[in-house]
Amino acid sequence: MIFLLSGCGTYNYDIFASVSGVITDAADGTPLENVSVTIIPGANSILTGADGKFNFSDLEEGQYTVSVQKSRYQSNRKTITAVSGETVNADITMAIIPTS
Repeated sequence: MIFLLSGCGTYNYDIFASVSGVITDAADGTPLENVSVTIIPGANSILTGADGKFNFSDLEEGQYTVSVQKSRYQSNRKTITAVSGETVNADITMAIIPTS
């Protein structure tokens, strides 16, 4: 007789959310490089690459504000809700500050 035993324990896996997007020029849609992207709460900041893309991972589920800043452009922000196990899109456009 053969007996097979299997564990019936429960396991808790942490499943985090991610937020990603592309920062573009509002006038022509060109991706913007070297934009400072900050996610709050947490105050983590990163710079966009040449393709205008950014990504924040390992976030707890909840509401966040993504804030963007770049010299010569008006700051902008977007509020998103991060969902565990999903990647939320947070594309943001930025307008050039008008000159007098």
